[in-house]
Amino acid sequence: MNILIENAETLEFLASEGHWTKTPGEGANFPTTRAACAAAKKEQIGKFNIVRYFPATEQFINMDHGTGKGASSIPVAL
Repeated sequence: MNILIENAETLEFLASEGHWTKTPGEGANFPTTRAACAAAKKEQIGKFNIVRYFPATEQFINMDHGTGKGASSIPVAL
């Protein structure tokens, strides 16, 4: 199981050195959802998801979400 940061707008995963990838297996793996959330809040992205990825079955479970330092192009529902 991997804990990944997903850009909610582009559906890419944070990889090493600030790069992004469409391939979940190349995403940076975090030890906890809390660590992933803290790292995501420092990134220049808008909305993000913290997901658990199970490579054997290629399944995702959405664990948390938030907003990074960048602007989001997704409208906020009021």
